[in-house]
Amino acid sequence: MPPALMPWTVTEQDRDHPSDTLIERLRSQFPTEREVDDNLTRKMRHRTGPAFTGVSFEAMTGYIAALLKDHVRGDFTIAEQRWLSGGASKIQMAFTLDWDEPGVGRQRARLVARMEPAESLNSTSRRREFELLRAFAGVIPVPRVYWVDADGRWFPEPALIYAFAPGSTKPRTATGKVAGIGTNFGPALREQLKPQFVDGLARIHAFDPDSAAFASFDRPAVGSTQSALWQLNRARRIWEEDRGEDLPLLEVAANWLERNLPSLDRVSVVHGDYRSGNFLFDETTARITAILDWERGYLGDRHRDLAWTTAEQYGHWSEDGRTFLASGIAPVSELLERYEAASGLRVDAAKLRYYRLFNCYQIVVTALGSSYRVVRLGKTHQDILIAWVEAAAYGAMEELREEMERTL
Repeated sequence: MPPALMPWTVTEQDRDHPSDTLIERLRSQFPTEREVDDNLTRKMRHRTGPAFTGVSFEAMTGYIAALLKDHVRGDFTIAEQRWLSGGASKIQMAFTLDWDEPGVGRQRARLVARMEPAESLNSTSRRREFELLRAFAGVIPVPRVYWVDADGRWFPEPALIYAFAPGSTKPRTATGKVAGIGTNFGPALREQLKPQFVDGLARIHAFDPDSAAFASFDRPAVGSTQSALWQLNRARRIWEEDRGEDLPLLEVAANWLERNLPSLDRVSVVHGDYRSGNFLFDETTARITAILDWERGYLGDRHRDLAWTTAEQYGHWSEDGRTFLASGIAPVSELLERYEAASGLRVDAAKLRYYRLFNCYQIVVTALGSSYRVVRLGKTHQDILIAWVEAAAYGAMEELREEMERTL
């Protein structure tokens, strides 16, 4: 049975300054994974804190040094700090570390510190991100992870330190939207990236979750609708926590999604944001050097990733205007055929369609809910960019409306 509609009125003031009662009601109404629940609860309990006031090189260096003092034996030097501009939700600083690595000796490494702002567009887990990057080392190209501050012990907010990965998200001559959305790689480069891009997703989904230490992940039961329900409850909870308006379309969509939850045929690692803009490549060799942005990863239904990778928002039309290219890489049918061959896993058209609808719902939740609330409260370092994200909601809303009309 779907959860009952909230039987109380929640005001802007309630969402800006959530009470313990409101937080507990939302937790009870929309049960989801433990780590997701912890992150969302932490977000709401910290919401009444101060707005984001900026962080300096000196402050960020101090946080890193505090963590290293508890993790590194001997002396170390932090130098060559610089901010990284990529990403719309996390504070990222590159730096060089000279230190004595156990069993290796003196090392000089280029690293990245990745920290939450006061409140993020995506309230996600650095602990999960650490576990995923560690698990996929040697399986697909990912940055090496070093340390994680999962609860904000050394940093003011949860943070992760990992190796700097070389490469570009788009060709030097390409133009496009922010965050890698709609990148045009061009015909020649696209053909070279295509098999690597598809093989990476296939390897993620075919990976055995039992072979890694995924302590922060809940595992849904095969044959149940648990995976889809956890994800829907997460999105519905975020909408109630963050939204600034009523949208009847979202209520209709959420109720349909609840009534039509698909069952899970196999537990896979789901990347959560596998698309153009979230991988790096060497433009000279056309080799993919790193798969990035694992912050939305979880254990569940692979069709969620497939629907995201092939979504209209992240692709573009071919140069002759005849073919839509998923993530700027390949026509949807070709991408899915290559995926099935590489992974040995079947693509279920009905589940793919369900998750296309769900993804549209989630995009609206993020763009018209979380981005609105984060900017309203001044909680982020990228307020202009995140305000721009709100515009993405309207295309997703139109796609959701069209799909719901065909469905109903």
